Amino acid sequence: MVMLKGAVICPDEELSEKLEQLLADMGVVALVRTLHRYPNAHELTRMLRSSAPQVLFLSIESLSRALEIVHVADEQLPGLQVVAIGQTIDPQSLLEVMRSGVREYLAPPFQRQAVYDALLRIKETLDRRPIRLETTDLLFAFLPSKPGVGTTTIATNLAIAASRLPEEKTLLVDCDLTSGMIRFLLQLHNSFSLLDAAERSFQLDDAIWPQLVTPVGNLDVLHSGRLNPDIRVEPSHLRHIIEFARRNYKMIFFDLSGNLEKFSLEALHEAKKILLVVTPEIPSLHLAREKIQYLRNIDLADKVSILLNRCQRKAVIGPSQVEELLDCQVAMTFSNDYQGVHRAMTEGKAVDPASELGKQFTQLAQRLLEPKRLPTVEAKETKKGSLFSLPATLSLFSAKRSSS
Repeated sequence: MVMLKGAVICPDEELSEKLEQLLADMGVVALVRTLHRYPNAHELTRMLRSSAPQVLFLSIESLSRALEIVHVADEQLPGLQVVAIGQTIDPQSLLEVMRSGVREYLAPPFQRQAVYDALLRIKETLDRRPIRLETTDLLFAFLPSKPGVGTTTIATNLAIAASRLPEEKTLLVDCDLTSGMIRFLLQLHNSFSLLDAAERSFQLDDAIWPQLVTPVGNLDVLHSGRLNPDIRVEPSHLRHIIEFARRNYKMIFFDLSGNLEKFSLEALHEAKKILLVVTPEIPSLHLAREKIQYLRNIDLADKVSILLNRCQRKAVIGPSQVEELLDCQVAMTFSNDYQGVHRAMTEGKAVDPASELGKQFTQLAQRLLEPKRLPTVEAKETKKGSLFSLPATLSLFSAKRSSS
């Protein structure tokens, strides 16, 4: 049987310990949370949203409190399976529990086969009627065409701009394990990082998570930690982090290294949009074309939107030339405000929202609430026979390099 995620609410610690030991020995339920008291409605809601258990083992030591929990759980996490547990139970209490919708009851001594049969029935019920949990799909992955194009600056400032929007709880995750800069840009001092979150990915809840992230206003930041090239994040770990984040944030931003690691590919597949950052320079555009081709090969090109950074009014390569080279309309251009970015970096803050660049970040943050408005690679019809062939500009550049 596939392992289920479970939680226990039981003031009787001895009873709880017996059940937990049996579940651990059986290996079919992974307990994500145990409470030795009855939580209030607010605490229960937070626990269910953060842990998202599939089955709740609930003590009916206090029948009235237990019935309150069943009611709140049914409202907040429809489909959650509840198993009543207790030392003893009288027929009237059992009837009340069944009227509340609970169909399973276990009492000590917990018989292994009886527990397994109950869990099997629960699994069959969940297969027919999965848990319905409100989650966000506003997850954005930032991918640089090459190092140094300003992807982290854009991701960080966009996340801060999004967090300023009304009731938009936002998360920013630095996934660059070798050159992550968000900790430096925002002058964060939290010793916990993405690696710690990965190690605890299956146990993430409202008790652990606040220790891992650093609040910056209404933005939570999970930085990449100190340089350690020997450590890697498994795709399954990132998947659990994403599942947790979807339940607890409205907008989620992943700043990727551009190396297309396996766990980064997980973020790309999960993203609503892949925001490919380029600059109006030949090397950046050349590598952008290669990455678009790769993403097309793994059926992700229709998620890609182009962000043109450090755009100048009299640039040799302007937005129209970039669109021609990449066969895609540019979703947003950002002005080249070196002094503003330098000032923000020195102060450990976001770019001044009143500046031209700051207004551009705010504008895009608002547009990300409706990501369908952003043009993608597939949104522009490509020229027959010219897709990903070197255009004249790139060919000339290559020729000059070869002759020098």
